[in-house]
Amino acid sequence: MKLGAPDLLWLAALAPLGALAAWWSLRRRAADEARWIARGLWPRLRPGGLARPVAWALLPALALAATAAGLARPRWGERTEAVERQGVDVVFVLDTSLSMAVVDVTPSRLWVAQSLLRRLAAALPGNRLALVQAEGTGVVLVPLTVDAAAIDLVLDGLEAGSAPVAGTRLTPALERALALFPEGSQKHRAMIVVSDGEIHGESLTAIAERLREAGVVVHTIAVGTPSGGPVPDGGTAGGYKRDRQGRVVVSRADPEALARLASATGGEALQALSAATNPEKIAARVREMERRAVDGEVVTTLAERFQWPLALGAVLLLAALVRTPFAPRPAGKEER
Repeated sequence: MKLGAPDLLWLAALAPLGALAAWWSLRRRAADEARWIARGLWPRLRPGGLARPVAWALLPALALAATAAGLARPRWGERTEAVERQGVDVVFVLDTSLSMAVVDVTPSRLWVAQSLLRRLAAALPGNRLALVQAEGTGVVLVPLTVDAAAIDLVLDGLEAGSAPVAGTRLTPALERALALFPEGSQKHRAMIVVSDGEIHGESLTAIAERLREAGVVVHTIAVGTPSGGPVPDGGTAGGYKRDRQGRVVVSRADPEALARLASATGGEALQALSAATNPEKIAARVREMERRAVDGEVVTTLAERFQWPLALGAVLLLAALVRTPFAPRPAGKEER
């Protein structure tokens, strides 16, 4: 046997107080009767001696002890049941190209993107989540899992321009993300793409059509401002990338490209101009999707038995209320 709330078992220590309170009420009653009844008449008024009053005084104490035992939630007897989680498969696609290090939104585009993904993961408990890095050829960093902490852990280690193949290319990442969805889950697929949208002429029309046919609803968040900012040079501390003419390369966010991708699949498109951007609109759309079983396990637990001591306590308390502490006089006998 185990207790579900052993910290409440101390309430059983109040049981003696219940007995003392009942005994004190009897003493007070006896003192009141002594003022107007002769002592010689007490045996006739209280037949049975002290055994019955003592037993009656113990009833509240036992009721308190039984109630304390019930509140401590005793459990015994194994019970096996199948536990099934319902949810949606959601793949996060995060752009980590060097342009995401631009600080036109503070402290940087990538930092804001990471913050938004953490908030979305926290807002979607119970769903299976995955993370794909959209840089170069695209990399699956976290496969579909119900452990949202894995997403948070990997996000901490990401830096702009950290992939072996540099450059913003969304199509390879979207293809890898699409491959993560299991067969037969067309009604339960969502993808959230977070990027600055600067895709340098890459056409997303073909991959958008594939995603739509596969039943994937793509939501997008464009991080950055239209005015943009200089792109840091990863190889020079404090320096910026320059073109062949020696001019500083400026990266400008392109929310329109991402909005077209979202529109083609029936998703939402947001633009994040600061870390205060609220992604709840996207989270709400995901929560509204039809859910399916995403995880299941057989769990063996101990059956709750708190109802038995609580019922015993109620019966004892009721007995204390309806029974008299003194034995009734035998029927048919009259006092002379």
